[in-house]
Amino acid sequence: MTTAASVDPVAPGSRARSRRARRTLYRGDPGMWSWLLHRITGATIFFFLFVHVLDTAVVRVSPQAYNEVIETYKTPLVGLMELGLIAAVLYHGLNGVRVILIDFWEQGPRYQRLMLWVIAIVWLLVMVPATVVIGIHMTGYFS
Repeated sequence: MTTAASVDPVAPGSRARSRRARRTLYRGDPGMWSWLLHRITGATIFFFLFVHVLDTAVVRVSPQAYNEVIETYKTPLVGLMELGLIAAVLYHGLNGVRVILIDFWEQGPRYQRLMLWVIAIVWLLVMVPATVVIGIHMTGYFS
């Protein structure tokens, strides 16, 4: 004789329900992670632009205060943040082109995973020299 829990997959206490309850929104699918990273980088770029407009507006209030603000930016922490900004802008731009191709190219959905790997490789190829250049500027090697 079968019980209701063994027949009904969503009955309380059934194995199917407990398996489904453990699922998370992001299950490791690269497309989901690229979607999330695209939004995070977009918000990061927006925040940078907001701060950039504010610190540039300080020059209208006091050129001396502006110079002091700019001087505080010459720290290793801000250099790392600059590198993060480059990484965010580069990923956001490359992934934006990928999203456009998926939406408007007939074969886009078919090749979306391949395009994700291509932008990851291009991102790495550009980030390596960018990291070297930012590192040189942070250490002041050529100044």
